[in-house]
Amino acid sequence: MADELQGSGEQNQESVHAEDHPHEAPATTVAQNGVHSWLRDLMVSVVVSAFIILFLYQPVRVEGTSMLPVLQDQDRLFINKIAYRVGNIEHGDVVVFLYPHDHTKSYIKRVIGLPGDDLRISDGKVYVNGVMLKEGYVPRRYTDDRSEPEMIVPPNEYFVMGDHRSISSDSRDFGPVDRGLIYGKAAFVYWPMEQMGVVR
Repeated sequence: MADELQGSGEQNQESVHAEDHPHEAPATTVAQNGVHSWLRDLMVSVVVSAFIILFLYQPVRVEGTSMLPVLQDQDRLFINKIAYRVGNIEHGDVVVFLYPHDHTKSYIKRVIGLPGDDLRISDGKVYVNGVMLKEGYVPRRYTDDRSEPEMIVPPNEYFVMGDHRSISSDSRDFGPVDRGLIYGKAAFVYWPMEQMGVVR
C-alpha cells in the first residue's frame, strides 16, 4: 500500500509579496496563516491518500476458518485490486475470487497450481511438477489425508486451496478457478490489531 502525495504550488505563491513599504506582519497573523496552511495541507494529504487507497485497495471481511492460521474468521483486510493487472499470479499468493458456481459469493484461498502445472495430492501431501511442496503455512493439526488424482492445470486456470486443509472447500471440490474470476490479492490485515500485518 503506497501513497504518493503531491504538494501544490499554492503555498509558495501565497508567501511571495511585492510591498512598496516592507513591514513585519503581526505575530498573530503569521501564526494563523501557519495553522491554516498546515490544516489545508493535512486535508489535501488525507483526501489524496484516501483516494489512492480506495482506488488500489478494497477492504474485505473474512467469513469462515478455511484460511487459518494466516486469516481468522472476521479478520478485516485490504486486497490489492490491480496487482494482477500489472503482474502475474504466483505460487503461494492468497487470492480473492468469485466462487465458480455462484458469482455473488467471493472466496479467499492460496494459489497452489498455475496453468500447465502437473499437480497431484497424495495422503494430504501436495506435489507440483513432481516436487512435494513445503507448506509451512499449513500446521500439522490442519492437515488431512485426502488424495487427488494427477492432473495438468488447464490454461488460464489456477488450483487453489485453503490453509486449513481438513475443513476447506477449494479446488479439490469445485475444480481450478478461471483467471477471469480472480479479482484481488490479499495484502494487509488491518483489524483486529493483534492480527495486523502483511498477508503471506
